[in-house]
This record gives sequence, C-alpha cells and structure tokens, in this order.
Amino acid sequence: MQSVADFRTYTLISDLAEVQLLADRVDVHWTDGRISPFHHQWLRDNCPCGECVYSVTREQVLEIVDVEDDLSALDARIKQGLLSVQWHGGHHSQYDPGWLRAHAYDDESRAERRAAKPKSQLWDSRFQVPVFDYAAVMEDPKALLQWLLALRDCGLTQIHRVPTEPGSLALIAKRISFIRESNFGVLFNVQSKADADSNAYTAFNLPLHSDLPTRELQPGLQFLHCLVNDANGGESIFVDGFAIAHALRTEDPQAFRALCEIPVEFRNKDRHSDYRRLAPIIALDALGEVAEIRMANFLRGPFEAPVEQMPLLYRAYRRFIAMTREERFRVVQRLNPGELWCFDNRRTLHARNAFDPASGARHFQGCYIDRDELLSRILVLQR
Repeated sequence: MQSVADFRTYTLISDLAEVQLLADRVDVHWTDGRISPFHHQWLRDNCPCGECVYSVTREQVLEIVDVEDDLSALDARIKQGLLSVQWHGGHHSQYDPGWLRAHAYDDESRAERRAAKPKSQLWDSRFQVPVFDYAAVMEDPKALLQWLLALRDCGLTQIHRVPTEPGSLALIAKRISFIRESNFGVLFNVQSKADADSNAYTAFNLPLHSDLPTRELQPGLQFLHCLVNDANGGESIFVDGFAIAHALRTEDPQAFRALCEIPVEFRNKDRHSDYRRLAPIIALDALGEVAEIRMANFLRGPFEAPVEQMPLLYRAYRRFIAMTREERFRVVQRLNPGELWCFDNRRTLHARNAFDPASGARHFQGCYIDRDELLSRILVLQR
C-alpha cells in the first residue's frame, strides 16, 4: 500500500508520538510537541492507497462525494511509523508522517508554510542584476536551478556569452519549457521597420510597460537576446513593478486600492488581429499579495470608470506612472551582443530609450514562456 500520492519525498520533520481518535477527527501528537487535528473527511479524501489514487499518474481516483457523509474511523494508531486508519465499512488508509506534517492544517503548521513560501525580493536602482553563464545554464542542472530561482525571486536576470546566431534564444528558453507563441510569432525580431505593427518595431522611445497586457493571461517570462547593437541609444530600462506597488500601498493606500479595483481596458490592434482585455493594473493573489502588474500606456483604451471614480482613477494612474519615472526605482543598462535579458513580464516593467537607426544596426530577438512553466521546472529540479 502506497503512503504518499506524489512523486516527491517528504522530509520527516518530527516523528509521530501519539494518535488520539475522536468522534469527528484524529488528533496527531508529534514528538516536537505540536498537535495537528485531521478531520475524518480530510483523511479519507487524501487516502493514498491504490484504490483511491492511480499509482502510475499519482492522481486521485476517489471523489469524496462517493464516501458517506457521516464517515467515521473505527481505529487510528501508529503502525510501523505511519498513521494507520481503519474505516467503518472496511477501507484502510496509511499516511506517511512527512507528507502528513507537510499538509497539516493546524494554525501553527499553516503559518509555518506561509513563512517558508518564497518571497519576492523587491529591488530599486541599486539592484545588481544577477548574471549567469550560458554554457553553465545549458549544461549544469545546478546552474540552471540557480538561474531559475533568481528569476523567480527577483524577476530580472541576465545571461552572458549567448551565441549571436539568430534562433539561439530558443535553445536556452527551452531549458525551462516550451515557448509560448503569440501573434508576433514563436521568436519575434525587435528591429526598426517601416511597416511596424507595434511601437516596439520602431526606433521610438518605449515607455515602461508589460508585454501583451491585452491578453487574458499576460506572458509570464520574457526573453530579449541581443544579436547586434551598433546604434546610438536604445538603452534598456527596468523597474520592479512589485516594489512600486509596495511603495504606493504604503504612501498612498487610496490610489493603490483604486488600481487594484477599477479595471482598465488594454487594446492591441493591427491589420490582422484585435485583442482587448479589461482588468485592474494591479492584481492581488488569494492572500492579498501583489501578483501581477498590467501596464502599457500605448496600448490603453479610454478609461470607462463610473463617474464618481474617474477623478480617483486618473490620480492613481498618474501617480503610478510618475513613480516608474523616479530614479530610485530605475535600472538602466545597454545590452551588448551575446547578452540576454530574462525577466518576469507580469512583474518587471521594461522600457527602451529611443535610438538612431542611421547610426548602426540594432537587432534583438525575443520570446515568451508562461510563469507556470518556470515554477514547475524549479520543483522538478529540486526534487
């Protein structure tokens, strides 16, 4: 009988010391003094045996609605280091203590897991961008993991000594996962051209923005690989959108709430497509933490807020953009051939100074990967 419905192994933080069977739950006493209650429904729902979980996929077969509502345990005890539960009706479940502790939902265990959750490392103009070597990332799983952790936690990284042949970008992007295609292609070429279908494909200054805010799900990661950069100007500019949101939340809570609650429409239209998305500029996760910034003034439609909210929305919007222009937040750097930016597109806003196409060639290639792929790759590498 399997005791973990997972591909991971779970560190044994504390041994089982005692088990107490109650009318509606099992109280587990750990050797470190913690007590974790587990309701009968929860335990039965998470039974890892071969009848309840398919051993090949480790995915659940049991649906809790097929178990009686007044379910109760006949016996609960520690057996060979595992929690062993005998149910009325004859079913038997065993639970690995490492897994059980990792999923305990007493207040102390839940708070412990929240504290251990990776935190975004906010940054400003003093930020030293983490730099990684192309060959190491391509060949060494440990170097790959270090890069991905930095990308997850900081939202902005750089890789050096990348081959400058067109298409080389795809090789390193696929070290994470498959590339997300858009209407700009699998790999897109960032060059000034006369028939541009985006301001990115001009020599104009591009203000700070996230890419594709017009989509239901903005791309999670963006890569920009420098193949040639002989033109005057065109420096890259980055700000940590989470740091700006944090500062705004502290300095002007009313403006922060307005950007979280009042939706704004972004539009991306060319000769062949027309994308539109209505969403707040700042999105919060289930715990109230900033999870996403959606911003591109050049793709924004007219505000359509209620009359009484329009002045507040404009004040908050102006304040946010003004903050992105403050030197305290901005990292400015020219990218050289063979160097690559990779950043969290739903966090890190990027911009480009205007450049003179008559002064020399400038050719970048870019692509997108979703944030879920980054997080999945990290977990697989860690286990």
